[in-house]
Amino acid sequence: MAAAAALLAAYLLGSTPFAYFAGRALRGIDLRQHGSGNLGATNVYRTLGAAAAIVVLLLDALKGAVPVLAFPSLAQVTGVWWPVAFGVAAIVGHVRPYAGLFKGGGKGVATASGVFAALAPVPFLAAFGTFVVVVAATRYVSLGSMLGAAALATTVVVREGASSPLGLVSVLVAAFVVWTHRANIGRLRRGEESRLGRPGGAAR
Repeated sequence: MAAAAALLAAYLLGSTPFAYFAGRALRGIDLRQHGSGNLGATNVYRTLGAAAAIVVLLLDALKGAVPVLAFPSLAQVTGVWWPVAFGVAAIVGHVRPYAGLFKGGGKGVATASGVFAALAPVPFLAAFGTFVVVVAATRYVSLGSMLGAAALATTVVVREGASSPLGLVSVLVAAFVVWTHRANIGRLRRGEESRLGRPGGAAR
């Protein structure tokens, strides 16, 4: 597999809409027409329930981990940038999927988690711990996602250096996660953001 083909394969894998498949399989619906309209695990949770959300979350994380772990050897490429590039391609695929004509995907948190779980396990654990603590304390998934991304970038920069490939990408991914949550930031400031587990709460 050539490097360009592997990058395309990583993007296509990232574009695989497991949330869409879950909606069709479990309730015969298109999740893009329900809740927030995002094909992410949070919308799955609020629309289809916890069990479906956990499955989609794990599958979305695998979309990030598999290209990082498997594609460099398949493409016969070396160097620290290639696993990072394959991971970024998968994240872009999840957020801007080809099936939705480059819109209507998720916000990239689960897929980015898979990428960094494979590339940097310790920073990933720091980010995951931050996410769990923030969501448990506030019930805001969006806030937990953004602060978890910030914790990830901070830990990577401290361990690897700001100019390292992983450091640069972690900062860019954290900024990207905040950007994809810009509407949530507005709702948080206005006190209108939905909390996890709120009965009848609209998906965000």
